[in-house]
Amino acid sequence: MRKIKEYLIEKLLFSSALITIAVTFGIIGVLGFEAIIFFSEVSILEFFTDTQWTPLFADKHFGILPLLTGTLLTSFIAISVALPIGLSIGIYLSEYAPKSFRKTVKPLLELLAAVPTVVYGFFALIVVTPFLQGFIPNLSGFNSLSAGIVMGIMIIPFISSLSEDALHAVPDALREASFGMGATKLQTAFKVVVPAASSGIIVSIILAISRAIGETMIVAIAAGQQPRFTLDPTVPVETITAYIVQVSLGDVQHGSIEYRTIFAAGITLFVVTFLLNTISYRIRKKYQQRYE
Repeated sequence: MRKIKEYLIEKLLFSSALITIAVTFGIIGVLGFEAIIFFSEVSILEFFTDTQWTPLFADKHFGILPLLTGTLLTSFIAISVALPIGLSIGIYLSEYAPKSFRKTVKPLLELLAAVPTVVYGFFALIVVTPFLQGFIPNLSGFNSLSAGIVMGIMIIPFISSLSEDALHAVPDALREASFGMGATKLQTAFKVVVPAASSGIIVSIILAISRAIGETMIVAIAAGQQPRFTLDPTVPVETITAYIVQVSLGDVQHGSIEYRTIFAAGITLFVVTFLLNTISYRIRKKYQQRYE
């Protein structure tokens, strides 16, 4: 009976792995098939070099750069906000906070990741943007700055929690050796523990960037839907995910070249996030036994 149970559990786990792989290849297949049809009508050179994205207008341009720059701009703002705050929180919880405080605060902090992103989007539009307009008079009602800031708040738990786990996993022997050499707690934290946990910290940052790049509702609500090839955070922009939502919920005819643009944009986004996740996996794989 025990062998039968183990056999069933093994097959169940194996089936789960196969389903995951099948779904991944299914997504790649759908995106790839539609993207191939799209690129049979639109030059791939134009797609990656044209600075205008107007597939829904009479004068059609299919340059992905405005959507790509909008995506990267909001993600850069988000990681600029989340990195110093999240890393500071991680260091404090790991090196300074009492265990009881850590056990209480860490779960509460992770609740930020459970808040629906549509709530963050309205918060950025209704609260953050008017607040910023008090300091930046020419700030548009829709802009990448407020969207990026709120997106940064959203991904703080990704950096703080994963970084804290990496810092907490550093052997105490390294800390004791540092104290034995006369280092202070601050010097030990930043010159010994943080470098020792650098691989885990880098992975948390890359995963947070991937999460920011794939965010939809915040940028759809707060950043505007105007594809613009710019690095100015005060004007409306459109990201890849926001465009996909715009077309998917609109009146664009299925099967048309305009509709297939979402698959070309989607596979571009997939490649970017796949590369980031692959990099984080390689880093973790390379350094996971470094301090064992």
